[in-house]
Amino acid sequence: MSQEVFELVQGMDLKSIETQIALQCAPLISGLKVSNLLIISAEDEALVRVILRRSGISFFRLLRTGEKVTFLLFRKNPLEAYLKQQEVETMLAEAGYAELSLGNILSTFQKRYAHYMSAGGRFPHEMGLLLGYPAEDVKGFVENEGKNFLYSGYWKVYADVEEKRRLFQKFENAKETVIQLLSYGVGIQDILDIYKDENEPKQAAV
Repeated sequence: MSQEVFELVQGMDLKSIETQIALQCAPLISGLKVSNLLIISAEDEALVRVILRRSGISFFRLLRTGEKVTFLLFRKNPLEAYLKQQEVETMLAEAGYAELSLGNILSTFQKRYAHYMSAGGRFPHEMGLLLGYPAEDVKGFVENEGKNFLYSGYWKVYADVEEKRRLFQKFENAKETVIQLLSYGVGIQDILDIYKDENEPKQAAV
């Protein structure tokens, strides 16, 4: 993050739901990523649902505690396409997912994640797949128990380091753009509308 944007963030209300969406989900908003986690105060859950209602971004509540809510935010078609990749389906099947529709995957993962957060035990590493991380990096993380990575940014990288470095820089650039728009007084719903138009498939002229 550039010094200019860092200073903008310091001047923002970090508790504002608009700021939190920008900081946590800019790669998804911009269309660079198929999904993102969003962790917010429980009191803001209803507001998030209103903000995202017509944004083109779907949301699924993974966990609610007394103080926090964890959402998976995603673009439905791109996430479904990613989860249908052969290597991803194989990894999900090996992790015990019998039904590989998006709804069934989310439902099963939600139960596993809630159990882990309440009782501990094995962390459901398939979260990396739901977040759209490259399959080789999720596999490398599991096999190496989070060690021996080649690079660490938005996730731990086990292959194609330079490609991932460039991708992470694009994520950072997206974050800076969204933060700058907020600082100029553009509301988060207007920002979502801008990117919704950019990311919706264009219909061919007839």
